[in-house]
Amino acid sequence: MKIGILGTGDVGRALGTGFVKHGHEVKIGSREAGNEKAEAWKQETGDKALTGTFADAAAFGEIVIVSTLWTGTENALRLAGHDNFKGKTVIDTINPLDFSTGAPRLAVSGTSAGEEVQKWLPDAHVVKAFNIVGKAHMVDPQFPGGPPDMFIAGNDAGAKETVSGILKDFGWDVVDLGGIESSRYLESMAMVWILHYFQTKNGNHAFKFLRK
Repeated sequence: MKIGILGTGDVGRALGTGFVKHGHEVKIGSREAGNEKAEAWKQETGDKALTGTFADAAAFGEIVIVSTLWTGTENALRLAGHDNFKGKTVIDTINPLDFSTGAPRLAVSGTSAGEEVQKWLPDAHVVKAFNIVGKAHMVDPQFPGGPPDMFIAGNDAGAKETVSGILKDFGWDVVDLGGIESSRYLESMAMVWILHYFQTKNGNHAFKFLRK
């Protein structure tokens, strides 16, 4: 499968490497072609790793992943070209964080990054995923208690089925929380992960939904 990724940060590069590892072709896009981080990732990752602009990555991907900083997301989607997302599954990994007071907090209220991305891309099928764990464990997570759970949200059943299949290939169990408005709870859930990380200085934790 062809995967387009918007964003050359830690999350975008980690997911890009993971998708290549699992046999997919990946194009990472940035504001301008030739981005230094993207080119270094390409050299490290091999023949199935490609780079380009936001628009190049969005056009390339059968599935498009949005892993930009929250403050630049709306503009990144505009630069990518809304037509390049039509009918596609879009995975939103973003946690909209505000560091202005030091400790991180959510930068939005009464909505979520997932809902806003869906609003900005009305012809795409947005699925919230990958936002509740650190980059080191997004692909092939290994924990003593067995596979952790990835919680997802989105309006389109087919898109969620596609994303669930990817997550299962990556070693996750999947819990579907319903429509894209449930992104509000997933982004709050991510704050639990983030605050524990800042307290312990250790990112080796993930969520498990226990059932009886």
